[in-house]
Amino acid sequence: MIDLGRNALFDRYLGISRLLAGQLDFNSIIQAVAEEIRHIIPHDHLDVCIKMVHGKYHIAYESGLETAWSRQPPALLSGSPIRTLLAGEVDFLLATDACSDPRFHFEGAFSSPIVELSLRSRVHVPLKAQGDVIGALSCSSRQRDRYDREDVEKARAVADLLAPYFFALRAAEQAKLSAVIETEARAREEGLRLGALKLTEALEAERQRIGMDLHDQTLADLTRLTRRIERLTGKGTIHGDTLVPFCRALQQCMHDLRQIIEEAKPTVLQLFGVAEAIENHLERSVRESGLPVRWRVIDLAGEALVDLDRTVATALFRIVQEAVNNAIRHGQPNTVIVTLSADEGAISLEVSDDGGGLVAHRDLPGRGIDNMKTRARLISARLEMAAHPGGQGTMVKVTLPLRHALKTDAAE
Repeated sequence: MIDLGRNALFDRYLGISRLLAGQLDFNSIIQAVAEEIRHIIPHDHLDVCIKMVHGKYHIAYESGLETAWSRQPPALLSGSPIRTLLAGEVDFLLATDACSDPRFHFEGAFSSPIVELSLRSRVHVPLKAQGDVIGALSCSSRQRDRYDREDVEKARAVADLLAPYFFALRAAEQAKLSAVIETEARAREEGLRLGALKLTEALEAERQRIGMDLHDQTLADLTRLTRRIERLTGKGTIHGDTLVPFCRALQQCMHDLRQIIEEAKPTVLQLFGVAEAIENHLERSVRESGLPVRWRVIDLAGEALVDLDRTVATALFRIVQEAVNNAIRHGQPNTVIVTLSADEGAISLEVSDDGGGLVAHRDLPGRGIDNMKTRARLISARLEMAAHPGGQGTMVKVTLPLRHALKTDAAE
């Protein structure tokens, strides 16, 4: 406790008010007024804890000794050592030795800085605005039994000066955050709308391509076979050797038709899931290319891919399918590796090759890469395409937050 005369104390409070003018963020306010507060309440550590608008989280700003409190992102109010004060259950907290005071140490309490830095004497008072507790002012000293009730009153006076500024700053930050969220939501909505339009165009183009393949290839083959069979009907006797070319032609026609169907409808995906579908497609693509390409599917995702929403699973498969096709058909690689991985927050699928590099992919004809980007956008995934260091090969990676990936019933 410092014995200040009334006039001297008033001058200190006035100094704090002057220092507050023009400060535009929480940290700058704390740094600006910390020394002036030290003349009123001596401290080794000063911090201000601000409650978020919804009241479940809080964040700390400090001066003096640096602690883990200010290095943490917004934390749950329930874990704060001064949760009773922030909840309005007590008017102040005064501790002679906070290192052993049970009020600061309970299950789940983030009180380790108190012990680590020996913040023994502590005084805490609420920051109030419009009748609500919006945070707390805390002063700590390493000296035991440093503060008394008179310091509580001084801290309250300081808190009354700080509270309106912090309230205004909190409101301004919340308004800024709301504006950012609204802007992002509008941009996302517009992006989804444009993405849906592009995907619709791509699907229509794909439908037309399938129609042309069926018309120019399968239907043409069947038409030729029909005419040859019609010519045979005029003959009285047909030998078995005569039918051999027809059987071969029919087999080739069925093979071509099966390829068209497999490209259009990934049944392995529906039956066995994303990992199996990717492995099946990669094996078939390498086999049909006729190239000596080594390939691997590294599945590190575990069970994360099991409960994928069907639409999400199809989009992810199509993205990987396009990336694999590009790598094999255009990159001429020696090796293609697909890696599936997951952590607590997201899943990622990466296609890596040692082929012709990023230029070979970017110069591709058609809409393949645009379709990949559109599919990623529509499921809120991030698509990355980059050259490997040294320019040898390409990496295509799609990352999707789990909250956008799971089936509705699985998420619940």
